Amino acid sequence: MKLNVEIRNITGKEVKKLRREGIIPAVIYWKHTDKSISISCEKIEFLKLFKKTGYSTPITLSGEWIDQLALIQEIQVDPVSDFLSHIDFLAVSRDEKVTASVPVLLIGESNIEKNWEWNIQLLKDSIEVEAFPQDLPHEIKIDISKIENMNDVVFVKDLDVWSKAEIVEDLEQPVITVVAISEEVEEEVVPETTWEEWDTKEENKKEWDAKEEDKKEWDNK
Repeated sequence: MKLNVEIRNITGKEVKKLRREGIIPAVIYWKHTDKSISISCEKIEFLKLFKKTGYSTPITLSGEWIDQLALIQEIQVDPVSDFLSHIDFLAVSRDEKVTASVPVLLIGESNIEKNWEWNIQLLKDSIEVEAFPQDLPHEIKIDISKIENMNDVVFVKDLDVWSKAEIVEDLEQPVITVVAISEEVEEEVVPETTWEEWDTKEENKKEWDAKEEDKKEWDNK
């Protein structure tokens, strides 16, 4: 997968102008060295790509003077607006192993949850895995239909990861367990909107502008 990028010479306060234009500042870092390159990419293009790749699928950063395989290392979000503000990429090589955090995906349906007395609880939503970049799994699936009683526990050592990748975490850590559903009716919690949802919904533009004005007023105090 490819992401179009450009060499970025703009830094400091001028970067805010890029973000207003839908351009996100980013940096490519290299392992075992202080080398780095400042770049930028289109926000919409990145968001579409990120939904497919996550953090464990390598992408090719492509542009003038740039043709680099990389992993998304970190995504920074503005604490006030909750908008995507910066991306860190880790340069990788096809012939050098790397470690990446691979998300856990639950599939299937467990009969134990159908009686409304027990609930399957995910304790770890990602697993650290080492492999060559092209061999990193996109996700690790756990079939919860195999969980049949309250004593069933899935440990890291039970996870099915293909032979080209190696788990580098404590194998005795529990990933899934079964817990009793509380008899008390808990107050419904409305989930917060994630930065991905904010950045992909045009109808939130007015609220974003309002938050920007509030931020400007705060900065001027």
